[in-house]
Amino acid sequence: MASWVNGLFREKKSAALLLPAALPAAYLAFLAYKRYKWYRWGYEPGAISGYFAKLLEKHSKRRRKEQPIRVYMDGCFDMFHYGHANAIRQARACGDYLVLGVVPDEEVIMAKGPPVMNEDERLCTVEAVRWVDEVMPGVPYEITEEFMTELFEKHKIDFIVHGDDPCLLPDGTDAYAAAKRVNRFVTIKRTEGVSSTDIVGRMLMCTRASSCTSPNVSEQKTQLRTFSQGLEALEEGGDEATSVSHFLPTSRRFVQFSSGKKPAPGDKIVYLDGAFDMFHAGHVEILKQAKSLGDFLLVGIHRDEVVTAHRGPHQPILGLHERSLSVLACKYADEVIIGAPFVVTKDLLITFNINLVVHGTCGEKNFRSKEEGDPYAVPKDLGLFQTVESPRLLTTGDIIKRVVDNRTAYEARNEKKNKSQANYYEQKSFVEEL
Repeated sequence: MASWVNGLFREKKSAALLLPAALPAAYLAFLAYKRYKWYRWGYEPGAISGYFAKLLEKHSKRRRKEQPIRVYMDGCFDMFHYGHANAIRQARACGDYLVLGVVPDEEVIMAKGPPVMNEDERLCTVEAVRWVDEVMPGVPYEITEEFMTELFEKHKIDFIVHGDDPCLLPDGTDAYAAAKRVNRFVTIKRTEGVSSTDIVGRMLMCTRASSCTSPNVSEQKTQLRTFSQGLEALEEGGDEATSVSHFLPTSRRFVQFSSGKKPAPGDKIVYLDGAFDMFHAGHVEILKQAKSLGDFLLVGIHRDEVVTAHRGPHQPILGLHERSLSVLACKYADEVIIGAPFVVTKDLLITFNINLVVHGTCGEKNFRSKEEGDPYAVPKDLGLFQTVESPRLLTTGDIIKRVVDNRTAYEARNEKKNKSQANYYEQKSFVEEL
């Protein structure tokens, strides 16, 4: 018995003596295993920082879920266009929850001049933008210390967002100076090629030489040529109060604006077509009505030449791609057909599996000849057509009339804004778009 105990003691003592030598080997094996795991996770082999980066990422996601980052952006959003929509999209990308402030009419008048669209119409339009979580009406044009404190404390705003273009008060000072001083300001990229000033300029240009009420072919070509000249026309001595910009569409922009949604099996697909020029509150309301009639809303956008042929040389004010982006930004539109045919054919109905075609009661004066026939004859014969009462009696022609009737005030406003924009382009630097 004694010899057996002594032998066991000697074996344990030998194991104890070997343990210090085995520990480094085990530790190295453990590190090799961790390195293998880091490699599999996609980090640089042996990069401990990668492991901590993953931990921090998980912590950040958990924190943002429990306490979302709230951002605030304000504006006039007069004559809503895809530039406004892209700014809103970028602002939303800066956080998890976007509060959008809309400046009231009286503040706009004092800071910039008379708005074309009233406050109710502007509110209706931005409330329907797919990236907006909350709308705050009646906000001041200037971010004062008092209002900034209200944003941070009452509304729990983390950052204030605005484009890299200048936003100046009547005295020439920066409207966002207070937010910049406390480092709670985020700059996003201005969308090139369009602005409310630019759109007003297009309207003033198209109405300067004619009443814009007859579809005269030579007159039509003149106006289309004027629109296509853009900034080059200004460089050749054009009127700087009515200059227009070039729009440069990219596939990336359309992907950014797309809902990414497709109809599910069994969904009722509703189709609504039109020009959707100068996207406004009337368009929003009819899109909302159409969407309520089914599960998926497909919107057809007519080509420029089709709109011109039926509405005269003054329309469309915005081009096909510009109009398509404005509609895509609306949360009620699931998908658009860019350059949809004017006549709704059986082939169109079958191709997109359309279950219902709708049309509003409010529309533009149409120069379509009787020989062309009814563009909705096919869906009517198939029992797939429904007329929808338009909630708002507002058209693009009404908006053009507002500008023309107040031409002097808008020309003065545009001249002032163009000088500000010229200064912006002189000092412009690269800002990466979100």
